[in-house]
Order: sequence, then structure tokens, then C-alpha cells
Amino acid sequence: MSFGRYDFYIGLVLAMSSSLFIGGSFILKKKGLLRLARKGSMRAGQGGHAYLKEWLWWAGLLSMGTGEVANFAAYAFAPATLVTPLGALSVLVSAILSSYFLNEKLNLHGKVGCLLSVLGTTVMVIHAPQEEAVETLNEISHKLGDPGFVVFATFVVIVSLIMIFVVGPRHGQTNILVYITICSVIGALSVSCVKGLGIAIKELFAGKPVLTHPLSWILLLSLIVCVSTQINYLNRALDIFNTSLVTPIYYVFFTTSVLTCSAILFKEWQHMAVDDVIGTLSGFLTIIVGIFLLHAFKDVNFTLANLPVSLRKDDRGINGSLPNTYERFNDEESGSRVGDLQSTEGMASRRNGNLGAS
Repeated sequence: MSFGRYDFYIGLVLAMSSSLFIGGSFILKKKGLLRLARKGSMRAGQGGHAYLKEWLWWAGLLSMGTGEVANFAAYAFAPATLVTPLGALSVLVSAILSSYFLNEKLNLHGKVGCLLSVLGTTVMVIHAPQEEAVETLNEISHKLGDPGFVVFATFVVIVSLIMIFVVGPRHGQTNILVYITICSVIGALSVSCVKGLGIAIKELFAGKPVLTHPLSWILLLSLIVCVSTQINYLNRALDIFNTSLVTPIYYVFFTTSVLTCSAILFKEWQHMAVDDVIGTLSGFLTIIVGIFLLHAFKDVNFTLANLPVSLRKDDRGINGSLPNTYERFNDEESGSRVGDLQSTEGMASRRNGNLGAS
């Protein structure tokens, strides 16, 4: 689809502002859910809906709604392969805000992960494929009836129903991937509905009889169902698990689902050059590595402040002595590490003595 430079920048600004609002909404919602937990209300993760009476949760919902509206408008001006990857910015916003307002520690690995997510997103935007031109409801109707998309949509619905009614009740409280998977796969269908409604709104402003077209109402109803389901299960995931984990994992799963759906629906990958294919995949893999760093080392208390301690430990292991530069850094921890080192050396000496005696 051919987009002018003016439309491109409008879509870019809308997508970036959407990430700011959505990233902030996670924090507001989490604060509201935590307040309810302190009051003893039934938690959302257990199926409770007391959050509907919490104004902080509604502020978060309003922020998310504003972000989604901006995101909705961005899809009308720019292709999905430009708008969707920019959602990584919400990961960065949410991770930084959660470290300040929710006391969820973001260590050095997490900060590097956020940076990699942004860099990967930039690469994906540069090499983003172009979608086929779809400008009318009749054209989108034809594409939605394509056998490939029908199979994909059917698969998504079946997986969602299994996760909701079979896997969720058993493992949803302990496995972070269950509720996030439900939100993500359904999100692929919601983005398709958004694209279709965006086309319908354009036709409506052009004076065409969109309101009499059955597809317009089908898309609107499907979007309401999809978004309602996403909100419900995203609330459960946020209530049970750490925000700095839910947000990035949700991004990876959601982006994968949307790119897959968009590729099937709009045939975006058929006319891509090899370097663009490599760039898109490399950018997405970079984001996944960043998300892994954020997730895998979340409990490691490692910052730039204690980096010299790690360097000192390495130097001691190699030279057997402590460099003067770090003599006065953290005396208590230094004594503990020296004691461990002496104990290790004593054990090594005894092993060597035993070997010599034999």
C-alpha cells in the first residue's frame, strides 16, 4: 500500500503516542489492583471484578483506551508492519515507570533488554514489508474470505477456547504464558477488525453507504468481543504476575500473532527483497533477545554500581590478589568473598595433599 510522507509521519506520531499511553496504563491498572488486594477484595486473578469500583483501574483503562484510539488511527495512516513493532516502546515505558512507581526493580540486564527492544523495533520499521492495497469493504471482504485466512482464524478461535476453558482453570494461576497467550492470539483478530473498520470509516467520510454493509457491523461486533476478552485476561495476568514481565512477553506474543495474521491477510512478504526479509527477522529476533534479558535475569541484583565488584572477583580469581583500585569498595562483601576464597583454596590444598599421598 502506498503511503505519502505526510501520512507516514502522522502514523508514526500516533503509534509512538499510543505506546506512551498504553505503557502508562499498565502501571495505573496494577496500582489499582494492588490497592484492592490490600483491602482484601477478591483478586482479578481469581475471577473477581472488584476492580470495576477502583478509580485507578478506570484511569488505567482510560489511558489504554486513549492509546488504542491513537493506535486505531495509526493503522488508518500507516501499514500494520510499521505500527505494530512500535509497540515495543510501551515495554520500555512500562518497565521504567514500574521501577519508579511499583518498586519493581529493573536491573542492568533489564535496561539492556529495553534498549535492544527499541533497536530491534527500529530495524523492523526500516525494513517493514508493504501490504497489498485494500481500499474498500468489498476488497477486505474478499480477503477475509481467503482460505488461508479462514484456516488461520479458525485455528486462533480453537486455541483460544482450549486455553480459556481447559488450560486456564488448571495452569493460569502459575504459568504466565496462559493468559498472555489468550490475549495475544485474539489480538491478531482484533487488529484485522481495526484495519477493516478503518477502511469503513474512510468510506463513510467519502459518502459511501457503509452502514448498510453487513461486514461493518460484523467487524464492530467482533472487535468488541476480542477487546473485552483481551482486557479480562490481561487484567488477570497483571494481577498475578510482575508487570515488567507481563508487558514484554505480551508484546512478543502479540507482535508475532499480528505479523503472522497480517502476512496471511495482506500477503506482505511475497514481494519483499532478501535484505528486507533478513532485516525484519533480525529486528524481531533482537527484540526477543531483549525481552529474554528482561525476563531471565529479573531476580539478579546486578547494576552498574556493583559492576566493579564483579571485575574485582574476576581479577582475584586470576591473580590471587585484590587490585588497589577496589580496596575500599564494599568492605563487608569483600571480607565474605575472601573468606570463601580461602576456604576454596584450603579444600584444593587438601585434595592435592591426598593425591600426593596416594
